Amino acid sequence: MMQIGHLELFVDDPLASLSFYRDVLGFELVAVQEESFVWLRLGLQEILLRPGRPLSDVANYEDSRLAIVFYTTDLPGTVAALRQRGLVVEWMPNEESCYTFTDPDGNWFQLVDPTEH
Repeated sequence: MMQIGHLELFVDDPLASLSFYRDVLGFELVAVQEESFVWLRLGLQEILLRPGRPLSDVANYEDSRLAIVFYTTDLPGTVAALRQRGLVVEWMPNEESCYTFTDPDGNWFQLVDPTEH
C-alpha cells in the first residue's frame, strides 16, 4: 500500500522562502539540511523546499500545471488572516468558495472549505 510521504517544492532559495512558509502560511520548521534543503510541516503533511525553478511561471491558476490545495473550515477568517500578513489572495471567478495565491516563486495554491467544495 502506498501513501504520500511528503511534497517537494522547487524554489530559488529555500532559506529565503522559509519566512513566507513559516510566517505567512503558518508552517512549522522541521529541519534544514545541508544549508539548502528546508523541511516544513503543516498539520500531518511535510513539504521539502528544494533549490530549483518552479514548474511554470504562469499568470493565473487555471493555466498552472500543479497546485497545492489547503483546506480550512473558516474560509473568511483564513483569507482575512493571510491578507493581514501581506499575502495577495484572489477569489476564483465562477467558484463560490475558492481562493488562490502564489508563493514568492510562483508556485500556485488554492484555499477552500472542504465542507462547501
